[in-house]
Amino acid sequence: MNTEQPAESDCSPNKCSVSTPEGNDLKRGPLKRTPFSKFKRVNSNFKSPLQVPESAKVSPAEEVAELERRREQLDTEIAQLEAEGCRVEELEHHIDMLHEYNDIKDIGQSLLGRIAAVRGTTTRDLYSHFGLELDD
Repeated sequence: MNTEQPAESDCSPNKCSVSTPEGNDLKRGPLKRTPFSKFKRVNSNFKSPLQVPESAKVSPAEEVAELERRREQLDTEIAQLEAEGCRVEELEHHIDMLHEYNDIKDIGQSLLGRIAAVRGTTTRDLYSHFGLELDD
């Protein structure tokens, strides 16, 4: 009768010598596979980066009341702007123009960067070469 234990690498479909938690093994706690590190605690519990301090938590009723106050404040500001002659359509037109301006400016910045790379100089030097202000 052969009483030899199978080698560590012996593995069959029904029996494998690899150690995995089963049954009561799971009750002992989580397996720790990460080695000890002196720089940080690698086996600590997960801590979300989005922490809300206890003092910042408000009840739903308080949140609703604050939102209603904010809505009233914005309605007042809108009424004041309309009284001064501002129109929503005009505002939307200005916003569209600002988007177009920013797109054109981004393209210009990209072109200046490429020219600077080809010439082997900095974008800052090209600003003065083309007569542009650094805060343009």
